[in-house]
Amino acid sequence: MADEAPEYRDLMQVPEQFEDGFDVKTVVGALFVGLVMLPGSIYLGLMAGQGMGPAAVWVTVILFSEVMRRSFSGLKRQEIYLLFYIASGLTVMVGFALAGGPFAGLIWNQYLVQNPDALSLGIAQDIPGWVAPPAGSEALARRTFIHRDWLYPILLLVIYQVLSRMSWFGMGYLLFRITSDVEGLPFPMAPVAAAGAVALAETDDKSGRSWRWSVFSTGAAIGLLFGAVYVGIPSLTGAMFAKPLTLLPIPWIDLTASTENVLPATPTGITCDLASIFVGFVLPFWVIVGGFIAALTTLVVNPILQRTGVLHTWRPGMDTITTQFVNGLDFWLSVGIGVAFAVAVIGLWSVISSMAKGRSTGAAARLNRGDITKRRGDIPVWLAIGLYVVSTCGYLLLCAQLVDGFKLLFFALYGFIYAPIVSYVNARMIGMTGQFFGIPFAREGAFILSGAQGAAIWFAPIPADNFGGYAQSFREIELTGTRFRGIIKAELLMLPVGLICSFIFWQYVWRLAPIPSQSYPFALKFWRLAALNQLLWISSTSGGAALFERAMNLTYILGGLGFGLAAYGILSWLSLPVLLVYGFIRGMGQLPHYVLPEIAGALLGRYWLAKRFGRGTWHQYSPVLFAGYLCGVGLIGTVGIAITLIGKSVRALPF
Repeated sequence: MADEAPEYRDLMQVPEQFEDGFDVKTVVGALFVGLVMLPGSIYLGLMAGQGMGPAAVWVTVILFSEVMRRSFSGLKRQEIYLLFYIASGLTVMVGFALAGGPFAGLIWNQYLVQNPDALSLGIAQDIPGWVAPPAGSEALARRTFIHRDWLYPILLLVIYQVLSRMSWFGMGYLLFRITSDVEGLPFPMAPVAAAGAVALAETDDKSGRSWRWSVFSTGAAIGLLFGAVYVGIPSLTGAMFAKPLTLLPIPWIDLTASTENVLPATPTGITCDLASIFVGFVLPFWVIVGGFIAALTTLVVNPILQRTGVLHTWRPGMDTITTQFVNGLDFWLSVGIGVAFAVAVIGLWSVISSMAKGRSTGAAARLNRGDITKRRGDIPVWLAIGLYVVSTCGYLLLCAQLVDGFKLLFFALYGFIYAPIVSYVNARMIGMTGQFFGIPFAREGAFILSGAQGAAIWFAPIPADNFGGYAQSFREIELTGTRFRGIIKAELLMLPVGLICSFIFWQYVWRLAPIPSQSYPFALKFWRLAALNQLLWISSTSGGAALFERAMNLTYILGGLGFGLAAYGILSWLSLPVLLVYGFIRGMGQLPHYVLPEIAGALLGRYWLAKRFGRGTWHQYSPVLFAGYLCGVGLIGTVGIAITLIGKSVRALPF
């Protein structure tokens, strides 16, 4: 790695000139995303389980680039990157298929406290009032945030938003200085991400347009056509009728009940979402193949496990969601935990061996940075440490007030010792290989080991984040020539814009129809599975501990660990793609409904499109094509929510 580091670090040169990139165009861009893209992101997340992150990014950047071009001006790469940064941040997915800013989390919480499974397990009654109003509250009956029962949840949300920005910026910057400036790690994925973020700042012909425009436009046209059928028709009919008309079932065609005689205890079906084919284009081929093998393994193994009594909870007539949950309860959750631990062990071993082999490399890589820290707009290291310390103390004091019997010393050690160590290991892993490292279910394990009782601990703002990925974010910022203080300004802008716009649009959408409901097919079907999985963990310290104990089988966990390590060792020994293991692990947690379109996309991309355009060219085309597709579907989603809001608002008028 020591010999290859300079090669990867030189894929994209650090510019000589750094600029903030923050100006009036950035402010207008943030307002545009908050007022136009955010509602579309909310609607797509509820309707089809998709966010508008890539679509919002491209639409915003393209729109502003075209306006500047027609004004005989242009956008600097720093300005483009900040627009990219703000659009990505404001439309990021929150939790399980939730997009739409901070208030998306409160919408999820209101569903959880009213969830029939939570009520039957006695967990809903144990969820404190600072998470969401209790079931039966007038605020939930009227579906409104403008009620005194929401005062504490909203106040805590605002405090959490401030503390989280302080913690990630402080620790992320510190890790960047250590791994990039001092150790000189290559961060091989940073140049790819940075180049993509400022792609529209570069042109390659006299018309001022690059090949990215043609590829992006092709993807957008496909997205518009498909989105009109997949999202547009349900939006139009949902505005006129009580139940929307869906020509293509959202999110899938469920075949579980039809195949249960041949494949008992096996969820089967196929998604109608074209995005899965594009995922096959973009993800590494062997990752998709590994997922396909996992799906085939499930089809073979599940019936055997059912006949031998391992999958003993399943009953004929169960649909995909219920089958997936009870199978996880009986077998697959424990196996998945074991395999995830295997991945963590492999990643940790990779970091340790690299550090042992290249101990002197870190010292040799202490590059003579000159005055680059001044040009980058760096903050003092002591300030970064102070931001993390203050935010972590804020989290701990908050939790001590919110959770009865909170183990302050236990979680102080967790926040000040465990989290920084794991974050550093992850930053090194990303810096060397571009792969994420984390210890699976560490947060859940900490809650259980702390001896906490009740549901409150699962909603408390515990300082337990893994900040390693932010080291690469700072490297990307550096490669675009954007001053770090420009990012601080962008974050200060995003905080109020995100909170205010998220509040306005979630309030309005929630008033139109319950969430989830028949008006939002994806949420209606998928949220229950996500809620069941969350309730399973909460039950370990609350009313249904027996359910959790039943799901945790040490034999299956150790078996999964052994399988993961053995598979990695065999593939390495045979010089076969190790990505097969990662793909297999990814496939274990994925419903087989998505696997067939993904493998179709992977085969189409590798054996036809890659040969037609050239392998290297196709790898450049595919992510831009996917972004264009998401943009097209996203635009339909934006139009769809406009029609829905207008239609239902007019229908609600008394005249």
